[in-house]
Amino acid sequence: MFKKVLIIFSLTVSSFLLAGSAAALPIGTLLYRTGSGGLAYGYNSPNLITTKNGIVSGIYSGHTAIYVGKENGEDYIVEANPGGIMKVPAKYFINNRNNEYNTEQKAIYFDTLLNNNSEPLEFEQVPFDHPIYIMYSSGTTGVPKCIVHGSGGTLLQHYKEHSLHTNVSRHDTISYFTTCGWMMWNWLISSLQIGATVFLYDGSPSHPNINVLWRKIEENKITIFGTSPKFLSICEKAGIIPRNEFDLGSLKALLSTGSPLPEEAFHWVYENVKHDLQLSSISGGTDIISCFMLGCPILPVYEGEIQCRGLGMKVEAFNDYAKPVINEKGELVCTQPFPSMPVGFWNDADGSKYKSAYFNYYPGIWRHGDYIKITETGGVIVYGRSDATLKPGGVRIGTAEIYRVVEQMEEIVDSLVIGQTWGKDIRIILFVVLRGNKLLTHELIETIKQNIGKQTTPRHIPAKIIQITDIPRTISGKKVEIAVTKIIHGEAVENKDALANPESLSQFYNINALTI
Repeated sequence: MFKKVLIIFSLTVSSFLLAGSAAALPIGTLLYRTGSGGLAYGYNSPNLITTKNGIVSGIYSGHTAIYVGKENGEDYIVEANPGGIMKVPAKYFINNRNNEYNTEQKAIYFDTLLNNNSEPLEFEQVPFDHPIYIMYSSGTTGVPKCIVHGSGGTLLQHYKEHSLHTNVSRHDTISYFTTCGWMMWNWLISSLQIGATVFLYDGSPSHPNINVLWRKIEENKITIFGTSPKFLSICEKAGIIPRNEFDLGSLKALLSTGSPLPEEAFHWVYENVKHDLQLSSISGGTDIISCFMLGCPILPVYEGEIQCRGLGMKVEAFNDYAKPVINEKGELVCTQPFPSMPVGFWNDADGSKYKSAYFNYYPGIWRHGDYIKITETGGVIVYGRSDATLKPGGVRIGTAEIYRVVEQMEEIVDSLVIGQTWGKDIRIILFVVLRGNKLLTHELIETIKQNIGKQTTPRHIPAKIIQITDIPRTISGKKVEIAVTKIIHGEAVENKDALANPESLSQFYNINALTI
C-alpha cells in the first residue's frame, strides 16, 4: 500500500524535493511528474498538491488546483474536480498570509506546510519494484503515457550510470540544467546516493546573459555539468568563449541530452570550453528514466557519436528484417530485460497499454522508437524519432541529419523538418525561424539547399523551405514534428496541453505553398 502524493513543481521547491529522492523517500511515497497534463486526463487523485512559487498549496481529496499565473494583477488557479475544470481566483482558497490549514478552503501556504509539528517520517525497507516515480511521456502523439517506475530499478540504473559511466564520486559537484518535470531531474538527484553535491539553478539560462551558467560553474566549482544541444548551439552562435572568460578548471565532464548532439558542437566544446573533459552525449528517455547509450570515462570521444551502449543494456539497431546491424541505420531495440523497465502503467491492470507501447512491433523485444546507427567503434549515432523518419524515394533519413546542417547557419535560429505525402512519395518540408528581422529570400533558400546537399546527399534537400516565427516544442523542449505532420495532412492534433507553446501550431494550417 502506498500513498498517492502529487507534486506539481517548479525548481522553486526542488530543494525540498531532494529530501524525497529515490534514495530517501518515506515509506509509501510516490512522486508524480505532471508536466504533460496528467491531471486533466484524470489519471490520478492526489492527496498533496503544491503549486508554482508556493503561492497556493493544498491538501485535497479528489480535488485539485494548479497555479496558472496572473490575470489583471490577480493570481489564478485551475480547479480540477469530478465536475470539470474551471479557472478561479486564488483568493477564494487563501484569505490572508497567516492562514493555517482551513478545512473549508482546503488550502495552505507551502512554507506553512513545512513548518509543522508532525511526527518524524517513517522509513522502511520496501520491495525492489515498489513504485517510486510516475513520469508522463510528452504526449505529442496522443494521451501521455502514465509510466510507473520502481525504486530498486531506478536506483540501480542511476548508480551504474553515475559511478561507472560518468565517474561521479562523493568529491564531485554535479548540476544539470533541467526542470523538475524532466527525467533528468530524477537522474540528477539520484547522485546523492553516491555522496555527490547537487547544485540546482532556478532561472533562465540566458539571463542576464548567456554566460550565467558558465559563471555558476566557476563560482561553485562544478565538476559535472549537464545541458542540451540547443544551449550549446546558442552559446556558439553568441560567439562566447567560456574558457577565456571563466575558470573552468573544476569541470571534468559535460553532458548533453534532449536531442542528438551534432558534430560541430563537439568541435565547439573542445575548442571553446575545455580541451581535457569528457563530452558525453547521452540518450534514453522518460520511459526508462535512464539511458540506453551514454558516456564512458575510459573510452575515446568521436565527433557526432555517443560513446557507448549502457552496461547491461542489450541495445541493437534492427534493420527492416528485424536483424541487428552494425554501421547501418535501424530501429533502436533492447533485446533483453533491464532494471529500469517500468513496473507498469497507471490504471493498466492487465498490462495491455504497457505491452502495446513497447512490445507489439517486435514481440517480446523493447522497441524504443528512435532511429540509430551503431558504429564499428562501438559508438551510437541517433538520427531522431523513427516515427518522424523521412522516406523520400524509399530512402530513410533521420531529421537530425538535416538539423545538424541547417542550425549551424548564422541566419537560422531554429528549424523543423517533416515529411509530406505527395503523390505516391514523400517530400521533405523544412520550416525555419530566422534571426532578427531577416526574411527568407530566394538567395537564402538556395544557400540552405546547397549546404544541405554538400554536407549530406541530394535526397536530403527539402522540396519546400518555409519561414515561420516559432517552433512548437514540448514542455521539456523537444520539437514536435509529429503534430505538425498531422496538421499539414489535415489530421487532428491531440493533447496540445503537452506543448510549451501550443499557439505556435496555428502557423501550419492552410499553407498555400504546401498545395503546389
